[in-house]
Amino acid sequence: MKKISLLLALVLSISLIAVGCGKSTNGEVYVYSYGDYFDPDLAKQFQQETGIKVIIDTYDTAEEMYTVMEKGATNYDCICTSDYMIEKMIQKDLLEELNYDNIPNIKNIDDVYMAKSEVFDPGNKYSVPHTVGTAGILYNTDLVGDIKIDSWNILWDEKFANQIVMPDSVRDTFMIALKKLGYSLNSDNEAEIKAAADELIKQKGLVYKYANDSARDMLADGSAAIGVVWNGEYSYTKELNEKVKFVVPKEGTEFFIDSWAVSKGAANKENAEKWIDFLCRADIGAQNFDYLTYTTPNKEAKKHIDKSYLEDEAVFPTEKTLERCESLRMLDDKTTDLYSKYWKQVKSK
Repeated sequence: MKKISLLLALVLSISLIAVGCGKSTNGEVYVYSYGDYFDPDLAKQFQQETGIKVIIDTYDTAEEMYTVMEKGATNYDCICTSDYMIEKMIQKDLLEELNYDNIPNIKNIDDVYMAKSEVFDPGNKYSVPHTVGTAGILYNTDLVGDIKIDSWNILWDEKFANQIVMPDSVRDTFMIALKKLGYSLNSDNEAEIKAAADELIKQKGLVYKYANDSARDMLADGSAAIGVVWNGEYSYTKELNEKVKFVVPKEGTEFFIDSWAVSKGAANKENAEKWIDFLCRADIGAQNFDYLTYTTPNKEAKKHIDKSYLEDEAVFPTEKTLERCESLRMLDDKTTDLYSKYWKQVKSK
């Protein structure tokens, strides 16, 4: 009888705790995003406004994120990832269709970028643009001197041995070599992929480090002279070192759209959509731009952004620049395996 009483007391205690939690919160949303990809204060502000707690986890590459999501080992509600990976996750039935009744601020996203998103998300059913931009070369003018930087070829120049930072990502790194050779960054031709790998192997002895987010810091502190970064890193780095410049190579480069989406079977789908809607607000978009300085697709947010940024082609690329750009597309499994095979060869040499 004593055991039953204790059990009833325990059940009652748990019930009271659950009721208490219900009164103090409107639930949670589990967010999985590239690291440092939105102002951390926004999570606190969102919780204050909605009562919804934002629980954040981060990843380094889209491929890393995909492996986690495919295995279904962790229950994330809302993810932020790249265009080609959104396309792959749609094909693999890993995303939920969005209910735009819960995302009225979608009206603030420029029609140009909504249209570009339809390349990987027909009908904009599954994703909402978060940031856009281009890959390019960031260089330190003190270390480079008078040498003209306008081509990917500079990354193979022996003058800069052990002063070059390359991306540590299979698709982004192969993009550079493929573009240098005049090929599409979405090539499915094994001869072209192998040729790109051969170029990367030739270059490897010149590379100081393969890095992603930390590349900008190496350019800022002078550890490296030349690095491949996203244009959103330029303003941040220039604040640390006014001697840096950014250029989109003449051979062309990668244009990206990183977007928010809701994972298949998300336990907190409506909360995830509220989070996306919050980020689409004009004031929030402007605040996030101030933090990230990545090109924003939010046309209303631009009204709150300093003119000096809007007129800087490194921050907001012109249409002429974008004409030289190409977006990553989803690759079939056979081609993905080819890239993986040759990437392993590059890294093992």
